[in-house]
Amino acid sequence: MQEHENWLAALLNHALAGPANAILDAAKIGHESAHPWSNWMAMELLVALLIVVVFAVLRAGLSMDRPGKLQHIFEAIYAFLKDQTTETIEHHGDRYVSFFGTIFIFVLFMNLIGVIPGFESPTMFPMVPAGCAIAVFLYYNWMGLRELGPAKYFAQFLGPMPAIAILMFPIEIISHLARPLSLTIRLFANMFAGEKVTLAFMALVPVVIPALFMGLHVFVSFLQAYIFALMAMIYVGTAVSHEH
Repeated sequence: MQEHENWLAALLNHALAGPANAILDAAKIGHESAHPWSNWMAMELLVALLIVVVFAVLRAGLSMDRPGKLQHIFEAIYAFLKDQTTETIEHHGDRYVSFFGTIFIFVLFMNLIGVIPGFESPTMFPMVPAGCAIAVFLYYNWMGLRELGPAKYFAQFLGPMPAIAILMFPIEIISHLARPLSLTIRLFANMFAGEKVTLAFMALVPVVIPALFMGLHVFVSFLQAYIFALMAMIYVGTAVSHEH
């Protein structure tokens, strides 16, 4: 089913259809040549640009003596994520805070942009949560291999006893492969449902009631970003654990 093209996707399709077609053709990805920019592509690109601008402003205003409100906000986010990381990952958890912070901020901004009229949350399109989930999957496996080495890391897949290794190995493989799917469905389903409920009530009762659901949307945006980052912490903690 053809999605309704939002204003930003229409603008990009008008101005930058050529480069997008060239990239998609080179990657052998099927698309409409007249509309290569999908809504989720346009919104995700806008979020990435917005994050760059926010952090450029933040960096320019950093101060030890007189920190501004923006600096206080991000220092609080950093402290919270660092505490969560050290609680979840026992050994050298601070090594991984930058990744978890990036995931949290990126998902949070993508969730929240849908609250602004005329914009859509990229996370309500399954391709976007899937991309973030694959990034988490690749990251925690790479960290496990780097920390433990291939032999010890893959030994985790065999279970605690040699007698059940032949049974544990396929179960562990399926479990690991299911993690990106679980992350994708959880984030996509919650954001998609929240968006549709808000739009439905805005159509039925355009005053007051939609504001309540928009507040709920903000809460869910923070919650889902936190859960996504927390699951990434758990996966990394399990992958790099020597005891496990």
